[in-house]
Amino acid sequence: MGFLLRREEVLNVEQLQSMLDDSPVRAAQAILIAAKEGVVDAQALLGQILLEGRGIERDEALAVRWFRIAAQGGHLMARNMLGRCLEHGWGCGADAVAAAREYRLAAEAGLDWGLYNYANLLATGRGVAEDQTQALACYRQAAELGHAKSMNLLGRYLEEGQFCPRDVEAAVAWYRRSAEGGDFRGQFSYAAVLADRGEIETALEWLRKALAGGNLKFLRVAYSALVKAEQPEIRLLAKDYQLRAIQLNDERQNTEVAAQV
Repeated sequence: MGFLLRREEVLNVEQLQSMLDDSPVRAAQAILIAAKEGVVDAQALLGQILLEGRGIERDEALAVRWFRIAAQGGHLMARNMLGRCLEHGWGCGADAVAAAREYRLAAEAGLDWGLYNYANLLATGRGVAEDQTQALACYRQAAELGHAKSMNLLGRYLEEGQFCPRDVEAAVAWYRRSAEGGDFRGQFSYAAVLADRGEIETALEWLRKALAGGNLKFLRVAYSALVKAEQPEIRLLAKDYQLRAIQLNDERQNTEVAAQV
């Protein structure tokens, strides 16, 4: 069967995104057509699927090109993703200074992910002078926009009283919102508070959610913390974190081997 789409379908980005789940290859063809037609949302989406190799051959360098085109067209998430590529060296040379510039522009335009990523560089002094006060302000702004990862980090600043007055109750409230927003680190932070307050069963529920969504780096760090927990129920759960980390590590190694074949 030939590939046929009406022009109005080609230019409907919401339709293209839904098509990715059902028919990634067909969707990728349509996204490419729409991107070449000058649809900025499609250009950003093309960069994303090229970066992931979803429905199309993975090409990080070409992804960077399309992110840059979409960013120049005013697409804020494309600018944020261009920053990600520059930060991590995906399809281009790693350049933290250039990454910080792209994040800052996205942040100044009010993009939550731009605020979060720019705050990360400010907090660690990568590509920009370290500025914890400004980092905190960016995390707070992103959190207030509903960004779950920023909520967790704002909670940490508040709990530890770093560069702001200490406010444990406010920290717990942000941890809860982060957890409810689906951030696995927020779920872990909220669980830690609940465990300290003796709410073990609820803490275990959030720890299991964090386990299900956590990445390899997080699981390894979390395991080291859980094995030292005072509560035996939580120490027991640490084994599940360890096993999941082993599984993810094996999957990563298999993927790397396959890419070299």
